[in-house]
Amino acid sequence: MAKDDYPVTPAIRFLREHGIAFTPRLYSYEDRGGTRRSAQELGVDEHIVIKTLVMESGPKDPFLVLMHGDCEVSVKQLARELGARSVAPASEATATRVTGYQFGGTSPFGTRTPLPVLAERSIFALPLILINGGKRGFLVEVDPQDLKRVVAVREVEVAVD
Repeated sequence: MAKDDYPVTPAIRFLREHGIAFTPRLYSYEDRGGTRRSAQELGVDEHIVIKTLVMESGPKDPFLVLMHGDCEVSVKQLARELGARSVAPASEATATRVTGYQFGGTSPFGTRTPLPVLAERSIFALPLILINGGKRGFLVEVDPQDLKRVVAVREVEVAVD
């Protein structure tokens, strides 16, 4: 893929600034298609497609959760990990406001507001992951160890199959 064949988003600028090797992976975005749709179109296992979720433990406490595409987040376990009474997904408006990304195109790289990032521990055992590149229909293939190196990640075990 030529250099100009993919969007240059804040996430891409972040990856370039930090010297992270990535492979752009474009697919046809479909509302509510989720990671199943992208994995199917790109011919990869949904487990390596990592979703970036914007969550809140309070109205002014947003954070990101990185989770395997084929798993859900146990919000009870996540609240325990954080020592919070509860956690819930942020509204679409809040997610867009704090990340600067359109809902469905949220990347953990280059967010408008620096946010805490919690990641399912088993992500880092994978040889590569596909994660949002900052636009709907656009993933980047990266080494998960590079993710850990450039983003202050707190590893958690909150996956539900």
